[in-house]
Amino acid sequence: MVVCRTSVFIKWNNSLIRLQMKDGSILIVDENIETLQSFLANHFEKVTATTDPEKARMLVTKQIFDVVLLDINISKSSADGNALLDDILKNTKGISVILLNAQSDQELAMAAVNKGAIDYIQKPWDNQKLLNSINTGIRLRRQAIELETLKQQQQGLISSYQPMDQLIVGESTTMRQVIDTIKKVASTNASVILLGENGTGKSLAAAEIHRLSGRRNGPFVSVDLGSLNENIFESELFGHVKGAFTDAKEERIGRVEAAHGGTLFLDEIGELPLLLQTKLLRVLQEREFRRVGDSVIRKTDVRVLTASNRDLQEQVAAGSFREDLYYRINVVQVIMPPLRDRIEDIPLLIEHFFQKYCDQGHTGETITPSALKLLMNYPFPGNIRELENVVERSLILDRTIISEGSLPEQVRSARTPFMGSEVNIPDEGMALEPLLEDLEKRYLLKALDKTGGAKKKAADLLGMSFRSFRYRLAKFGLDSGDE
Repeated sequence: MVVCRTSVFIKWNNSLIRLQMKDGSILIVDENIETLQSFLANHFEKVTATTDPEKARMLVTKQIFDVVLLDINISKSSADGNALLDDILKNTKGISVILLNAQSDQELAMAAVNKGAIDYIQKPWDNQKLLNSINTGIRLRRQAIELETLKQQQQGLISSYQPMDQLIVGESTTMRQVIDTIKKVASTNASVILLGENGTGKSLAAAEIHRLSGRRNGPFVSVDLGSLNENIFESELFGHVKGAFTDAKEERIGRVEAAHGGTLFLDEIGELPLLLQTKLLRVLQEREFRRVGDSVIRKTDVRVLTASNRDLQEQVAAGSFREDLYYRINVVQVIMPPLRDRIEDIPLLIEHFFQKYCDQGHTGETITPSALKLLMNYPFPGNIRELENVVERSLILDRTIISEGSLPEQVRSARTPFMGSEVNIPDEGMALEPLLEDLEKRYLLKALDKTGGAKKKAADLLGMSFRSFRYRLAKFGLDSGDE
């Protein structure tokens, strides 16, 4: 028998998943269901009841329930009730189970709670105690679903990572120093601040620190503080309880709590209001926080990485950024260089983005020397992000080649070298630009080095067929003939 119906849906709001449900979905598994079902139907949106353990097993796999009220002696035997409890907990991750029993049996109650039940209530029940227990179960269920969803999102991010040298692309001395620092600091639990202009790859570096750390299997939660409305800063970071403010219709975890066991990346840390700087300092020093509207102090195990394109020392001097917080987040400093200071990396980055967008359906094969010359003499105020947009745009327009004509006007018109002298790029007419040939050869050698000379594995690593890989090796005189 079913009373009403609930709905479950997930929506995005400022990049954090919110889970919204109605008043609750309850399943009763008891021999005498009428009184209990009638009472609960006045308080919850959906109440389903059955006296049949087998039907209960079927229901929990076919429908969504927040809470199951289970009579441990449903078949006149606690053994049958325990078997049903095991099945429900096994097949429905995160569901809240409350046990009912007509007799007081502390040993049975403790055994059930140890298995995963959240409460044990003796019949005849106290109405208010039962409602309180069910409401607790609903909150726990929603938090479990939300955390699992966040975990899946983060695991999707983690599983999409490629080897490090395919993520942070660069062979310049400057970038080699950055990569070396990232490798060293990743294995620690130190706070790291990433500094640099917009588009230099600060978020990418933060993700790479997490990937190389001991927290790699935990969540990586990124927050762009510059994009948040000031009114929701505190709720976004620390969460809130129901009724904490006008729109707080549901209890919600914040980013600090969602990142438990993993890494919290706070981009544009200079945008954080002073009041919340104090609360963030408490997270860093005491590893504790409070949700908005809650008196409960919660503990968290999280590593905090931050980033800024501002001069935080100037903000400290002006009184808009706490000095103690500055020194707490600035244990290790990584400066991401602008693209104009690493122009020798431009061919590598072009090839990287070229491959990325070719994989998405483009059929491009190379870049003309004149186009490469223009790109290496352009200052790129938008840094790597702007270069990626230029490559994608060029491939959309020309599809088979990145040419001078497919470059944006601002690149074609900026013919005056920004470094004082033009980069020496060979003239038109060459089948393949030597810089890109050298790049291709280095990629092949790196793949072989990573796989210990195993050619099939190296081909898989580069995402190409074994035949194509052998052809390229032969082109550069690297094919020994063996497998």
